[in-house]
Amino acid sequence: MDRVGVAFTGGLVASEIVHCVKLAEDLGYDSAWVAEGHGGDQFAILAACAVATSRIRLGTSISSVFVRSAPTIAMAAATVDELSGGRFVLGLGSSHRVQVAGEHGLPYARPIDRVRETVEVVRGLLRDGAVSFRGEVLDIPKFDLWFRPLRLSVPIYLSGLFRPMLEVCGELAQGAILTWSTPDFAHRAAAHVATGAQRAGRDATQVEIASLLGCAVGADVDEARRRLKPGVALYAGFFPRYNRLLAESGFSEAAAAIKAAWDRGDRDGAVRLVPDALIDAVALAGPPARCRERLAQYRAAGVGLPIVTPRVRDGGGTTAVTEAIRACAPA
Repeated sequence: MDRVGVAFTGGLVASEIVHCVKLAEDLGYDSAWVAEGHGGDQFAILAACAVATSRIRLGTSISSVFVRSAPTIAMAAATVDELSGGRFVLGLGSSHRVQVAGEHGLPYARPIDRVRETVEVVRGLLRDGAVSFRGEVLDIPKFDLWFRPLRLSVPIYLSGLFRPMLEVCGELAQGAILTWSTPDFAHRAAAHVATGAQRAGRDATQVEIASLLGCAVGADVDEARRRLKPGVALYAGFFPRYNRLLAESGFSEAAAAIKAAWDRGDRDGAVRLVPDALIDAVALAGPPARCRERLAQYRAAGVGLPIVTPRVRDGGGTTAVTEAIRACAPA
């Protein structure tokens, strides 16, 4: 059976996400992932999912290494892992300067170093129950756990967009998480992950490539594309790294135009500037058969775990999410 995950990025309240994760488990999904951003506390939501399910893996996609301390991340991970009976996957990433500084008011510097050191601290704290760490960016004189984790190690997946961070995924992680990637980009990303794994003396086949794939299901392909365009406009307009990603994926003119509209405050104009071809290149849009065909293309490109990500912040609610979950369920 082909493995597939589902992710939630905002638009639903916690109880609705729990309902959708229970449905995904019933339909045989491998895993359910919760982003944070502005969509609710991911660890609290996953804890609720943990006690409502029994088989499906549960992960963060992703948890920022800047907005929580490393010990806080470790404690949250251990808590959800215990409540789920050992089904938790910790997805970590560096987030973005525009979020960390602009939305949280926190300093943002040396993101790759901070990811590396956070992984080291989290693993050490879960393994040993206490940690003292002095690195290049983290300085933790002493922190100890006042409880015993269920597992002394949880799987860690890292998010990556470009070669340096993707190679770190290969060096350190059990998985790499991509977002808004084309199948061609996913293929290139897998090669960067393999380079990092080989440099660290690891088996590259043991590092899973996962990709969050925006999804809108419907008989009308144009309407499905329309529902996905606000999300693409946000990423291309607000996040410099995603703008670069989409530009380097063959949409340089569209990425530049979307960014210009976003910068002048024309959000509706930015959405209108997202071409249909861009949606078709980075997302799943249209009838169920069309979406499943796209999933197969990502698998052929080296994505071991495609993660269906219904984008419903701009409407559709649980109906749109459950429709996508049913349409893309494992065969």
